Amino acid sequence: MSDKKDRDPWTEGEGVAASGDSSQVPAGDDAAALRERQRLAQVEMMDRWIGGVLAEQRRTRRWKLFFRFSFLLLFLTLVALVAWAVLRVPMETPAKEEHLGVVRVDGVISQESPANADRIIEGIRAAWDAENSVALVVDIDSPGGSPVQSQRIYDELMRLRDSGDKPIIAVIEDIGASGAYYIASAADEIVAAPASLVGSIGVIYSGFGLEGAIERLGVERRVFTAGENKAFLDPFTTIKPEQREFWQSVLETTHRQFINDVKAGRGDRLGDDPRLFSGLVWTGEQAIDEGLVDRLGTIEGVLRERLGDDDPQLKDYTPAQDPFERLSRRFSDVAAEWLGVPQASSPLRYQLP
Repeated sequence: MSDKKDRDPWTEGEGVAASGDSSQVPAGDDAAALRERQRLAQVEMMDRWIGGVLAEQRRTRRWKLFFRFSFLLLFLTLVALVAWAVLRVPMETPAKEEHLGVVRVDGVISQESPANADRIIEGIRAAWDAENSVALVVDIDSPGGSPVQSQRIYDELMRLRDSGDKPIIAVIEDIGASGAYYIASAADEIVAAPASLVGSIGVIYSGFGLEGAIERLGVERRVFTAGENKAFLDPFTTIKPEQREFWQSVLETTHRQFINDVKAGRGDRLGDDPRLFSGLVWTGEQAIDEGLVDRLGTIEGVLRERLGDDDPQLKDYTPAQDPFERLSRRFSDVAAEWLGVPQASSPLRYQLP
């Protein structure tokens, strides 16, 4: 049984056996015939070896072709995306008919998000300067966000409102809260859907206190600072009473700025409810009684009111997004979050929690 296991099919075969055992040579075969059989056995063995090498080369070649095709496909995909991004950007051709110039504030207001001040202000100026734009409509569907970004958009709307006679209308879709309402308050008129959420005039900062957790885990937190209060918002450090009091003053100062700007934008249309600036949020229907909105409606209703029912035109002036920039922002945000890298944006938010 062990002899069968030790047999090598490459060195043993009928031809090899015949050449290696002279007792099996038929009578009458001479030495030349024996050498010929040995030669044929060697040729057969060489053919098997060459066949194996060729099969391995074919497999390697197929994998090379597969990878080359994959890289080519990836390259063509990137080229197609670039072409799509270029062609997707609309050509700035002025509208020949009267229309509403719309700029959309969609999602969280942040420097890193599509609803950032640079992008929104660019669209606002384009809609305002358009010759046949009869009104600037800021279409809002946002829970709020960065105080600074909201203030910048508010200031630009107030500047335009004070410099010309073109009406500015804020239309609140599903939600126009906190920083988004900050922006809306700069409009000449605020229109909201009956079931929309409006208000939330307040400031929020949220974090965690994890000092007890690292003590249980036996982890030592090492933070080196120059300035005794430099790391007072570190979640692994106990906040002192005087630090808590100071941070509350920062929140109240930012809240006061919010309140003053809303009052400047809305004027005597605001109600006198003491809860108005408490951070509460109302439906669009309730917000009328509070003076937060002027009337109920939708962007389609505003369009028909301004331009009639005979095929009214609406033009979106919101700048198109670069898909590669958006992808890189998403990737950098996720990477920073996983690596624990602090974000550059303010920790204070005009935003629903």
